Amino acid sequence: MLKNPILTGFHADPCICRKGDDYYIAVSSFEWFPGIPIYHSRDMKHWALYAHALTDEKTCDLTRLPSAKGIWAPCLTYCEAEDLFYVVYGVMNSMNARYFDIDNFVITAPDLRGPWSAPVYLHSSGFDASMLHDDDGRKWVVSLDWETRPGYEKPGAICLAEYDPKAGAIVGYPKRVWRGGTDRGCLEAPHLTKRGDWYYLMCAEGGTGYYHCVTMARSKNVWGPYEGDPMNPIVTAVPEKHNERADVDHLKPRYYDPASYLQKCGHGSYVETSLGETYLVHLCARPFTPELRCTLGRETAIQRMVWTDDGWLRMADGGNLARAEVEGSALPDWTPAPIPEADDFDGPTLGIQYYAPRVSPASFCDLKSRPGWLRMRGQEARTSLNRVSLLARKLTSVHAEVMTKMDFSPEVFQHSAGLILYYDNMNYAYLRKYHSDTLGGAAISVTRLDNGVKTEYDDARRAMAGGPIWLRLLIDGRRSQFSWSEDGERWQDIGPAFNTSEFSDEYSQYGEFTGCFVGLTCADRVKHQKCADFDCFVYRDLKGDNDVTI
Repeated sequence: MLKNPILTGFHADPCICRKGDDYYIAVSSFEWFPGIPIYHSRDMKHWALYAHALTDEKTCDLTRLPSAKGIWAPCLTYCEAEDLFYVVYGVMNSMNARYFDIDNFVITAPDLRGPWSAPVYLHSSGFDASMLHDDDGRKWVVSLDWETRPGYEKPGAICLAEYDPKAGAIVGYPKRVWRGGTDRGCLEAPHLTKRGDWYYLMCAEGGTGYYHCVTMARSKNVWGPYEGDPMNPIVTAVPEKHNERADVDHLKPRYYDPASYLQKCGHGSYVETSLGETYLVHLCARPFTPELRCTLGRETAIQRMVWTDDGWLRMADGGNLARAEVEGSALPDWTPAPIPEADDFDGPTLGIQYYAPRVSPASFCDLKSRPGWLRMRGQEARTSLNRVSLLARKLTSVHAEVMTKMDFSPEVFQHSAGLILYYDNMNYAYLRKYHSDTLGGAAISVTRLDNGVKTEYDDARRAMAGGPIWLRLLIDGRRSQFSWSEDGERWQDIGPAFNTSEFSDEYSQYGEFTGCFVGLTCADRVKHQKCADFDCFVYRDLKGDNDVTI
């Protein structure tokens, strides 16, 4: 059996493709860098982080973009005729006044680990762009053409354009071809595929929230007209049908179903295995209740599908309610090497599991100056939308232990470094070592930024001698508690316990769509030169599986 989610934590908008006996899933990365994580599997059950499509910040400038902007909904495809991978992605620059200014690009590579081509601009006509390589050699791009005009149904319609790879441009202007297969509204996430004589248009509807779903339409002409699947939606967490075309809110918490383990199920794509099996991957979420806050963000689940005799795609059990467990593939078992719990920073390069907001971690991390340690150069405050020194891992369980050993000697109050629980630049909790003028030297304390409101817990601070110090964060469901130690064995709690649910999409007033991270951080708000050294970074899932249990 396949247990959902297959990718836990922040793994939204999955797009799946196959080359031979290898299967790959690309997911959104928003403001985090490197961009567009790509996961690999050979059995549809075990998935390993394999590569990133965007690794050069010079060709993908995310600085100064607010939280939840940046890289949206990548489309990963393999063109067998060219033996070439394609990734279409959008850079969401602004959502001010609901204009949704996005630039869509395409890159190619013969190997997913690169090198990737320079980005080619496609258009700015809406988001969630994706590409079909037709069997006659032509290429088609679909996206959601975002509607801004009064009197027109929001958020818009699916549009289509031909892409000319020789010219490196689309042909003419995108044309609207589909307005949705349900009355759920909030149409998005188009993927165009071809099977036999039919062009299939898979979309998401209902908003990327609690009324989300996967729908399907088809036509024998790529330009349409398209007919909707009479069963739409084909995958959802809420099978009941309501007309929500007039409600442009994506979240719709009123449709939370306490009987369903998976929530927010939608935004899918499918693949056929070498054995003729069909699987669909889609995003989902598992909230804390009753607050309906998804600390782990939107995750990736999988459903086993079958094609009907009349050419429609269905869940294998005949229904449309997303299942927590589905029948596994008959592909041979495959076990990838896991990412180790403890990173001692003994290697020459950073592990593939690390991210930073908006900039490359390599721009502020150094593994050579002090062998066996990570040296991190401090930059701007963690609230900045520009260049912040924060090396983070995705939180994949709400039962976790995070730990580091740090050597840091702050000299002025603008110097600080430590361990952080981070949703975005306006929501985080931070165990830090810093210079205290009041205490006359180095000290440790805890800071909380709660939707932009900063609290420094002065009653928790204490003077600290020189030399290394151990820092720890224990996440036990709703309760997240920092502690510190001089030897890594005897621990003392510091500061209050924080409500884990508040580090989430729904709680944040300034960001959405992503997920919670844990990480190491350093700031030097004077010269951007002061460094902190970290001997290790330990991330341990205390449950040992993907059960949120919240």
